[in-house]
Amino acid sequence: MAPSVRPESITPAFIQRVCTRLVENRPVSRQLPGWGRLHIERQLPFLCVNRQSPKNADVRAARLITSQPSYLLASGQRRLHKELAQLAYRAASTLSRIFGGFLVIEIWTRRETEQVDTEFPDVQPEFKILVRRQERLSSTISILGERLQLIEILKQRAKVDVVSSARIRPQGFPELFSSHQLNDLNCQVLGLEVKPVYRNETFGESYPLVYRMLRRGLFRALEQTAYEFARSSTTHAPSHYYEFGRRALVKAVWTCDRQIADVSSAFDFLLQATPVNSRQAWSDFRRRRFERMPDFIYRPANVSPRFLKRKLFAIPLERVEDPVVGRLLRQKQEQLDRELTMLSDRETARFRYGSLQLYGDVSEEMQREAEQLLDRIPPHSRDGSNVHSLDANQFSRMARDEIAHLREQHPDLDAQVNIRDDVQGLMVSHGNLFVGSGVNIPSFRAEAAIQHEVGTHIATFYNGRAQPFKLLSTGLADYEELQEGLAVVAEYLSGGLRRRRMRLLAARVIAVRMMIEGATFIETFRAIHRRWEFNQHTAFTITMRVYRGGGLTKDAVYMRGLGRLLRHLRNGGRIESLLVGKIGFAHIPIIEELIIRGVLHDVPIRPRYMNSPAAMERLERLRGIESVSELAQRLEKK
Repeated sequence: MAPSVRPESITPAFIQRVCTRLVENRPVSRQLPGWGRLHIERQLPFLCVNRQSPKNADVRAARLITSQPSYLLASGQRRLHKELAQLAYRAASTLSRIFGGFLVIEIWTRRETEQVDTEFPDVQPEFKILVRRQERLSSTISILGERLQLIEILKQRAKVDVVSSARIRPQGFPELFSSHQLNDLNCQVLGLEVKPVYRNETFGESYPLVYRMLRRGLFRALEQTAYEFARSSTTHAPSHYYEFGRRALVKAVWTCDRQIADVSSAFDFLLQATPVNSRQAWSDFRRRRFERMPDFIYRPANVSPRFLKRKLFAIPLERVEDPVVGRLLRQKQEQLDRELTMLSDRETARFRYGSLQLYGDVSEEMQREAEQLLDRIPPHSRDGSNVHSLDANQFSRMARDEIAHLREQHPDLDAQVNIRDDVQGLMVSHGNLFVGSGVNIPSFRAEAAIQHEVGTHIATFYNGRAQPFKLLSTGLADYEELQEGLAVVAEYLSGGLRRRRMRLLAARVIAVRMMIEGATFIETFRAIHRRWEFNQHTAFTITMRVYRGGGLTKDAVYMRGLGRLLRHLRNGGRIESLLVGKIGFAHIPIIEELIIRGVLHDVPIRPRYMNSPAAMERLERLRGIESVSELAQRLEKK
């Protein structure tokens, strides 16, 4: 039902059009007289209601329910009471016949009459659930109370009271339904009075972060309450409360997603933080007998961090009604802000501190595990000297063949492979593979490297691009840890992960830890080369990656991400949902929720190893492995 001019009244014809669309399972989204809206996205067994006086309407109170797929916002004008009651009754009657029952939750904010003169406002959430006196305490009421009690704001848990009342309505308003109508419809009405902790009337202050936490908590509580009612009191049998989330997101979501993705695509953080003269720097470092810090040269910045920050924070995220999606967008906004700050701080000590915020520290436990791996796995400093290797051209041809295989599944995949003099090793940027002109990859590692770069980084980029959210291709906040952990698992599933590779990942952890603790480039290089017995060039590469830009802790995420992914798989987690795009570990339940809600689609690209029986056998073995150390012990000794 297309938006229209706000009507003067709610006519019988208007109500009939609403009911016809509900019977046909078509969305309803109509403006109502005075102010407000009726929004019912699809056939659902519940409706959230908020009625307010048009003279002092609280927009924030109204937005407490607009994240739900079924809500009624209405003006409290006296002339509209009967019309509004008839609209609510007819809509509830239509949906009750479909589901065999219907739930109405009317929500309003408490009137704060007592003015507290204190500079420390009380932000403890408080809720009052109103139920009819003759109504027994149902599982729906219990779930609502339990979920509301879980809401916590500034370390203060919510206080919830359940009160029997003769009438379920906000003060000054008539009831929407009579007792006879409720019995006739098998309809349950609950009232929910909310303490407006997001504002302080005494000082005229508002607290947007408090409001956001309250709104997010209430969103989940209402969603789970609707699920419990449907499960226990209707003919509908939902498999998960996620099914009651919104499927059709408002235009503001896609606008904000596109704008944040545009900022993210405007620069490549890792390219900007990686030296362009690594080969020359190695030659100079060796010529000086490894006693003088090499001079690194970086690409000139192709963007203005300040300009991009202005664009980033001009994005109207407050218009996003869905708390789940809003949180994803805000997190990415914060990450991009840190990256842009780091670009301004490149080659200064501040860069390292920004890196700690972005990629995290190395815990003592992780350091011990890395040292144990380095001690237990022989160095094999000459390993591979007699093994056939692939140069940049040979590896690039292999990568192009793999990309062609993926393109058979998804014709829109247009990834390119470029050999570059200014890249050390392998790097994927914006869905394209850069191959350093000096790479030399042992043949037994080639397939593993292909599945790391193409089967993971490129595949998830294009899987994300196929979704409605652009950020799934550019990457949600903190996606690197899961991405690199998944890429290492892809090496294992393709049969190319070796103990020597695990030793390299452990050395990166040690180098990051030393850099954080204040060791110089020379000190870290010597430790990697002399104590842990890596050859000079490998020790240089490890050290350079960690000290680039002024100190980058990213290389610790490979081993950390692998450990977290092993725990995820051991706990029964699916690998398929991790391929939907570039997501972080914290996003896994959110992605699964959006899949259940129908917001996200099936992925078009499956890496080659996902169709390999041998790889699936390895995956099952992986589910029995508890730690990175245990995985390393089981690998072939190459």
